[in-house]
Amino acid sequence: MVKMKDIAKVTGYSITTVSKAFNGYKDISDDAKKIILKTADDMGYIPKANARSLATKRSLMIGIIFDEALGFGIRHPFFGAVIEFFKEEVEKDGYDIIFISKNIGKSNVKTYLDHCRLRGVDGVFIACANFDNPEIQQLINSNIPSVTVESFDNKIHSVNSDDFHGLYMGVEYLARLGHTKIAHIAGDATALAGQERKRGYLAGLKNEGIEAVEDYLVGGNMFSFDSGYKAMKVLLGLDNPPTAITTSGDMMALGAIKCIRDAGYHIPRDFSILGYDNIDMLEYMALGITTIAQNVSQMGKKAANILVQNIKVPGMNKKEIILDTKLVIRESCRDLNQA
Repeated sequence: MVKMKDIAKVTGYSITTVSKAFNGYKDISDDAKKIILKTADDMGYIPKANARSLATKRSLMIGIIFDEALGFGIRHPFFGAVIEFFKEEVEKDGYDIIFISKNIGKSNVKTYLDHCRLRGVDGVFIACANFDNPEIQQLINSNIPSVTVESFDNKIHSVNSDDFHGLYMGVEYLARLGHTKIAHIAGDATALAGQERKRGYLAGLKNEGIEAVEDYLVGGNMFSFDSGYKAMKVLLGLDNPPTAITTSGDMMALGAIKCIRDAGYHIPRDFSILGYDNIDMLEYMALGITTIAQNVSQMGKKAANILVQNIKVPGMNKKEIILDTKLVIRESCRDLNQA
């Protein structure tokens, strides 16, 4: 069995320095910490200190996990913003964050739970969760407190937006502008956000007395620029294309806009576009895109507060928080009543 003194011998650092690396002390250099942790991984060492009861001694580290089939992870502006607010909030309580993967080089750390125990994290923020993954279930069934956003499982704390009402509002707004041919570029069917926004779109049509046209509901799959472009290409190829398009994400809306312009059409004269998320980059674009805003600051902060509270009070009842969304009106939607 590999011991701490073995790692000290291989790295040339003292046992005290090795111990500090495992326990998150700040009085050792980042280089030393990286060398020690990498050596520990290579040697297949899991510190005893990290198997301790989280209720009696804490590492002051929180892990962040992306486990989803969509492939965008932290690169998506929405999740990047949520994590930034989450980070700022947990830092107020003295916590650092680290990103958790399930495979670390050639070590015997092969699951998220293994990695969390290796790093000795006090809690985990699971973003973009694929709750069908047995390793995610293993983690949330462990004694490590966890929270998620834009996902739901009754065994984990969650903070979500009211995505149903968000798209419902969007359809209602377009109907007020005189649109009756309203399409939707849907998000991934396995994601809670994609499901709820599609449901809000269909309910909004029904409430406005607008018949749902099967061809107007196009799967965008990933919440990405490319998926929005491809879905819009399908809508442009219809014999009777829509006049307005709702999307399940701003990146998809941007892809749809590029497709429309590449085809020689104008926004909003020829097509109206509604986004979702209100990502920061929309503030700097020449064309103001009407969108549904999520409260990313509150999403990140509330997720942080719940997780820190659960670390301090193990076994607390699971919380589900639903945050309001709002319509942000800009210039990408045409008022047909003034035509």
